[in-house]
Formats: sequence, structure tokens, C-alpha cells
Amino acid sequence: MLEFVEYPAQSTHKASIIWLHGLGDSGNGFLPIAPELGLPADLGVRFIFPHAPEQPVTINGGMVMRAWYDIKSFDLDKRADETGVRDSSAQVEALIQAELDKGIPADKIILAGFSQGGVIALHLAPRLKQKLAGVMALSTYMCAPQKLADEAVQAELDIFMAHGSQDPVVPMMAGRQAFDTLTTQGYTVSWQDYPMAHQVCAEELTAIRTWLLEKLA
Repeated sequence: MLEFVEYPAQSTHKASIIWLHGLGDSGNGFLPIAPELGLPADLGVRFIFPHAPEQPVTINGGMVMRAWYDIKSFDLDKRADETGVRDSSAQVEALIQAELDKGIPADKIILAGFSQGGVIALHLAPRLKQKLAGVMALSTYMCAPQKLADEAVQAELDIFMAHGSQDPVVPMMAGRQAFDTLTTQGYTVSWQDYPMAHQVCAEELTAIRTWLLEKLA
């Protein structure tokens, strides 16, 4: 099981948000966002922030860091190592199963991810047997989008996407390509973009809070 840090539910645990960080970060990177979102205590939301495994990353000279998969090339169509994406997706699926085993229904579980973490979220959620309450994909792109139609198990899925229009790491065009793939698949996808780089901004957090309240109320 992946190690993680958590922000516990402020009342009886009724819902879970599993939030995946980006390359070189850890679960601690997004932990402060949980109280900042200010979700009502009676929603009983537990936040889980897993740490990606440590592995060498090719584009960073083979330096070992927390990464959900290796990045061998900056080219977007080759950026996500598919084997690594599938391996990490299986590990995140185990975290979801642990919440289901605690009695949290799938429609009260949100899978969120930033950058690399968003790639895992967008890969895993459509392929799960259980339909989640929603997916949050921030400043991210897709791995093997051409395989989605054949591999998707979920016919319906609610997805929140947000991106920085000045992102130098993952160009907004990559996010829009993912948006197009997902909408073609028939999923309900909302799109937000902000005049920011590869980050999360205050206005985006407000939109995230509104969407989470809608999905978990």
C-alpha cells in the first residue's frame, strides 16, 4: 500500500478525496489545501495524499525522486511511460479499495491529481469497475488517449479540469487535447483556465470547492 498523509474527516467519515501530487513533490505538498478549502464538517470528508514511489527520472538525468512514472521525453505523445502509469494506477486503485472496504461508497470518493498525478487520475477512473463521484484533473494531460475508448469501463464520469494558460511545463494545449478525448468518450467535463503557470491559484480553489460541494453534498 502506498504511504500517505491525511487530513481526517471533521465529523463521521462519510466521503474521501484521494489527491495525487506532481513530479518530485510528495503528499505533503497539497496537504495544506484540505483545511483551506473549508468544506463543511458535516460532509465528513477525509483527504488522503499519497506519496508516489521514488524512482529515477530520465529527463532529470536519472535523478531519483518521487514520480508516478518515468518521463523519458518532453514530447507530449511520449511523455508518460505507459507501464509506469499502469503500475501506479494499480497502487492507487488499492487505496480506493481500502476506502470502499471501510464502507465509503464509490459515489462519495473523488480522485484528484495535479500534473503527473492528474495523468494517473484520468487513466484510472474510467477503467475502474466502480463509478466514482468525480475526477479532478489539474494542469495535466493523458497517457495513451487512443486506448481510452477500448479500455474504458465507465460509460459516465464527471470530470473537473483546470489549467494555467501560461503553463510552461504542461502546455494548456495538452490539457485541451485531454478534454477533447474525454468529451468524445461521452464524459461530463468542465473546463477552467486561469492566467497562471504550472500551479494552483486562489480562484481555482474557489471553483474546486464549489464543484466538490456539488459532488459530495
